[in-house]
Amino acid sequence: MATEVLFYHLTSQPLEAVLPGLLMKCLERDWTVVVQCGSRERVEALDAHLWAFSDDSFLPHGTAADDHPEHQPVYLTDGPDNPNGAVIRFLVDRAVPGSIEGYARIVLLFDGQDPEALAEARGHWKSLKAQGAEVTYWQQKPNGGWERKA
Repeated sequence: MATEVLFYHLTSQPLEAVLPGLLMKCLERDWTVVVQCGSRERVEALDAHLWAFSDDSFLPHGTAADDHPEHQPVYLTDGPDNPNGAVIRFLVDRAVPGSIEGYARIVLLFDGQDPEALAEARGHWKSLKAQGAEVTYWQQKPNGGWERKA
């Protein structure tokens, strides 16, 4: 089966507002997840954010700085590693997709207000489609929901 690749075009909310909800949906489905960030600094910022994004909940996760990465339901990284055997890989903060082999789903979130990020997403679309991935494009609605555009 081909890997499903979802492109999420952020227009009305930042990544920090959107990512926790998407990760929680993955955990509700008992999926293990890797979130690949564009930099080590972004990993550290998201690590702190996922512990404190809500007053009444948190997202269990870890990074290379934590013990037992193989047991983390969500693993944050700035590289291609997948120590928890994740079947879902998120690419954020302009992280570059590597191999899609072994993943059920790749989720690429990009800032629609950043022309360079938009151009890179278009390039990734073409490349991943050429690799045989099933690609879909979702644009954020003003209320924060998603609308499938392609």
